[in-house]
Amino acid sequence: MIRVEIAIKHVLESCKTLKEYRINLNKAHGFYLSETVFSPINMPPFRQSAMDGYALNLHKNTNYKLIDEVKAGDSHNPQLKQGDAVRIFTGAAVPDSANAVIMQERVIATGNTITLNGDVKLKDNIRPLGEQVKKEAIALKKGTQLTPAAIGLLTSLGITEVSVYKKPNIAIVVTGNELAKAGADLPYGKIYESNAVMLQSALNSLGYHTISIHKVEDNYHSTSTMLNKVIASNDMVLVSGGISVGDYDFVGKALNELQVEQIFYKVKQKPGKPLFFGKKDNTTIFALPGNPAAALSCFYIYVHLSLQKMSGNTQAELQKSQVSSATNYIKKGDRAQFLKAVIKNNAVTILEGQSSAMLQTFAIANALVYVSEETERISVGDTVEVIHLPK
Repeated sequence: MIRVEIAIKHVLESCKTLKEYRINLNKAHGFYLSETVFSPINMPPFRQSAMDGYALNLHKNTNYKLIDEVKAGDSHNPQLKQGDAVRIFTGAAVPDSANAVIMQERVIATGNTITLNGDVKLKDNIRPLGEQVKKEAIALKKGTQLTPAAIGLLTSLGITEVSVYKKPNIAIVVTGNELAKAGADLPYGKIYESNAVMLQSALNSLGYHTISIHKVEDNYHSTSTMLNKVIASNDMVLVSGGISVGDYDFVGKALNELQVEQIFYKVKQKPGKPLFFGKKDNTTIFALPGNPAAALSCFYIYVHLSLQKMSGNTQAELQKSQVSSATNYIKKGDRAQFLKAVIKNNAVTILEGQSSAMLQTFAIANALVYVSEETERISVGDTVEVIHLPK
């Protein structure tokens, strides 16, 4: 049994980014760049008006002769002498001979003459060539996640394809003869299976959608056959249940027989002690506890970390912060703990109902309070480490 910090270290060291490939920007949301992108153009590609108004060739008088108009998208370049002005609109190209733009609210227009009703200085309201990014300068660095804003930026530079790290194909394997499908009748002794849908939902919320779900009976042959199949055809395998040491827990034996390298098994934590992490060839395998809250805790602490590293995210861990506790808590035992909690107004409340089998508390939590092995109690006002859960 290893410490939480050592388990996290092993996950980070063992998981490598997946292969790179080219992808169209309209399908690239959520991916991470596998190479730095340099701008092929200046942005803006011309001096650009920042507002609706008048472009001026400044002189000492407040009266200007209106000689032309430039709309957004126009390609002509009027020649202004000192004292000349052109009507101009936001986003339009500022003529080369203009040296300031004044907003229309500060101008009185009378026929072909305008009179300034406010101060204007050289270069006012003109976005310079390449103000946002210059040609051949870095637009986005390797490892940047492609958010809507990032995709918008690259598209504005005329880029249609980028090189990204592949997202993993993921198989979820659910074990347990006691499991029934939600929506069906529930015979005595059975429970509805929820881990697969829960894990799939967690994966979807993080932008992972290439997921298959497999149900396996509690016998060695079925377990071994299914694991062999999914390990051979996926980048990551998540096994729910069957990893403990009961008479009908066959996952550990099957993984061993399939020559999966065990990197660690059992972590000194609560919930989620019977967690297995291993690899075979290029496939990462997590065998999660069967109890739902334990499985989800392990997902956020370890699986999330692995997914981010495989996808090219260099800042792989969930956001953490130091927050004041609004709750007293006495820890039982010597294991580290991850406690479901709600953080609000820079204070965190540890919730009731911390059982590894219960999801109701997890359903309203937005954070986990990490309690180290050495910590024995938390008092109101103590500073605690909080792990922020994804929405």
